[in-house]
Amino acid sequence: MKIAVLSGKGGTGKTTVSTNLAYMMNFNYVDLDVEEPNGHIFLNPDISETQEVFIPTPVINAEKCTLCGVCANTCQFNALINTGKKILVFEDLCHGCGACSLACPEDAITEYNRKIGDITIGTFAKGKFYSGKMLLQEPMAGPIISDIKKILPVDEDSIIDCSPGTSCNVVKAIDESNYAIMVTEPSKFGLHDLKLAIELVREMKMPLGIIINRSNEYDHLIEDYAASENIPVIGKIPFSKEAAKMYSIGKLLIENEEIKNIFEAIKLSVLKAVKEENHAISHS
Repeated sequence: MKIAVLSGKGGTGKTTVSTNLAYMMNFNYVDLDVEEPNGHIFLNPDISETQEVFIPTPVINAEKCTLCGVCANTCQFNALINTGKKILVFEDLCHGCGACSLACPEDAITEYNRKIGDITIGTFAKGKFYSGKMLLQEPMAGPIISDIKKILPVDEDSIIDCSPGTSCNVVKAIDESNYAIMVTEPSKFGLHDLKLAIELVREMKMPLGIIINRSNEYDHLIEDYAASENIPVIGKIPFSKEAAKMYSIGKLLIENEEIKNIFEAIKLSVLKAVKEENHAISHS
């Protein structure tokens, strides 16, 4: 079972939900928010392995190059430009697809492995821990996300902590998940971005539920929308000074008995929803 946790905007408490739920459910925790991974702060994993992530990047052999421009015309990402005097390579735009080297009629393009990030693997108290981190100067997180997903055990349960928003990185992260948890806050900004994230998840035909974090007197903004769209609100985490203090020092919120009960209810709701979805698929 793969449960994706995502949000329309940053700062809604996505990692808070992911880490606490992974602990409660005895699931592996997978941090695919590789631009700003922070799940390790709360789960304190023992790291056993680190892997570097590379993408193949073109190098032009000026002696062989005839400036025909086939490579630049082939590149779909504008990473190569023919100036008439030389072929310029913009490494930050390169997706490592290798199309330019395959297309070059003069065999003037070779590739070198350019490091874009790291993957850390380990364990925490309740399961396995996976996390990616993109190098500061790099613009593309996709290859790191893909490499992490390749090493995830197919037959083990995982909580997928996604990046905020609705970018291609989120699509790549939630693909093949069984259920999506949408974390939001009770505000107009939260509702606006929640709608965008829900549109994405529905496009991918995935069952979903909403968690309202920092629950307060404005919960009706989210609840009214959820009711109109027939989406269950599977949990509400209170807006409290105690929760803020625990978060600020890297503690899991489930150390608070009241919040632990909330996450226990969320756990049961998710398991029930996935079971019902699997039942519906098997009888379709």
